[in-house]
Amino acid sequence: MTPEHLAQLLRAGESLTVEFKRAREALNRDVYETICAFLNQRGGTLVLGAADDGSITGIAPEAVTQIRKDLVNTLHNTQKINPPMQLAPEQLELDGQILLVLSVPESSQVHSCTNRVFSRNEDGDFDITGHSQLLGELYLRKQVSYSENRIFPFIRLDDLRSDLIERVRHNVRLQRSGHPWAELDDLELLKSARLYQRDYQTGEEGISMAGALLFGRDEVVLGVVPHHRTDAILRVQDLDRYDDRDDIRTNLLESYDRLMAFVGKHIADPFYLEGDQRVSLRERIFREVVANLLIHREYLNPFPAKLIIQRDRVTTENSNNPHGMGLLRPDDFAPSPKNPAIARIFREMQWAEELGSGVRNLFKYARAFGGQDPLLSEDSIFRVSVMLPPLAGNAAASQAGAESRVESQPESQPESQPESQPESLEIRILRCLLSGATSKASLSSALGQKSISGPLNQAVRQLLAAGRVEYTQPDKPNSRLQKYRLTPAGQAHLNQLDD
Repeated sequence: MTPEHLAQLLRAGESLTVEFKRAREALNRDVYETICAFLNQRGGTLVLGAADDGSITGIAPEAVTQIRKDLVNTLHNTQKINPPMQLAPEQLELDGQILLVLSVPESSQVHSCTNRVFSRNEDGDFDITGHSQLLGELYLRKQVSYSENRIFPFIRLDDLRSDLIERVRHNVRLQRSGHPWAELDDLELLKSARLYQRDYQTGEEGISMAGALLFGRDEVVLGVVPHHRTDAILRVQDLDRYDDRDDIRTNLLESYDRLMAFVGKHIADPFYLEGDQRVSLRERIFREVVANLLIHREYLNPFPAKLIIQRDRVTTENSNNPHGMGLLRPDDFAPSPKNPAIARIFREMQWAEELGSGVRNLFKYARAFGGQDPLLSEDSIFRVSVMLPPLAGNAAASQAGAESRVESQPESQPESQPESQPESLEIRILRCLLSGATSKASLSSALGQKSISGPLNQAVRQLLAAGRVEYTQPDKPNSRLQKYRLTPAGQAHLNQLDD
């Protein structure tokens, strides 16, 4: 949001979707009641640092950091907001005063604040916990509005892949100590993630469409959504058909893996430093692009989703239930999740950013990657276009160009060798593990480090989360005897790099 947009919002005053709170030194309790009400109704914008009449009161500079921290932590706390919602406030300055702006989307779930359910009307927030009719209408509207909430009462727990549920459980345990999902059994985890629900119109209970798409066996996924398909296409030399293709008709977790592998196979990853640390632009950009392709799709629409790699760009297309029309920009983008239950699994897996942050990061890294802003167009078909580096292009284009250069050289002229680039720490760790299971201390020594460093710990966590490395003692992650070994996915990743 721009300061000009914020000033206009303050002049227009409070409404069904706009609320002002003072919060000079700390947050008041009713802030969370408003967030809960926005989530349950049509979403809205919460401005911290403004009076009810729109006049600017500001937030004390020394209190800003703590308020931001309290807000983010409390929204993760199921004792306060249940189910939790990951939201990040945006800091702006207006008339010399600091304000925080929180864009709250409409949720597909019914949320409670301290075990009370709040809704919203023109007069503000009101508690509907004891009003059975209003509660029933709210639950029913959520199920009708969001297709991911459709109940399939005849899907059994053993129709889902327990290994995929365990993968999520294992991943969140790595990401956050004490994560509430870490010790839940399969059914409890599904209920906590709102993937097992009750239909308040029929009284039936069961696994939702979101749960089936995320964890279902292939025959279950196609039984729930027969037209489900994601098409990954390389179109560089053969522009009429394709040079390579992956027709993906499986659950969303493995769809993500296969799409990222297709990107890694055909798109180069140029050297890029952020500060003094190398980061993978390809990973940062296409993690967001691929997650968006899977999360924000209207799965009742038979339009096949596509990821198309061309000589100079990558485009994606997916069916969409639009909340607006036209091009999206990070400075005026209002996040609106299409499948919040699916999105939450991706966020907890660290495969997607918080609402709004992903779009801003996509613009940031895409400029560094391809020299131009990405194009995000919302309509009945949601389209994303990311430019590829003008010199590197994609792997297939680079290979074709290299072949033409070799053919044009005289026989006596030696071929020029490409300039080598230093490998990332993650790849070096994978290569160390080729010789067998290794402790972290041994990894540190093999990498030439004097002791186990913070970057090493972070790289190992990322490899574990990506499924490229695994524990030798998975039941005792903190054991002093713990070692790490290469998984088939890690071996396949190295094979792709070497090819």
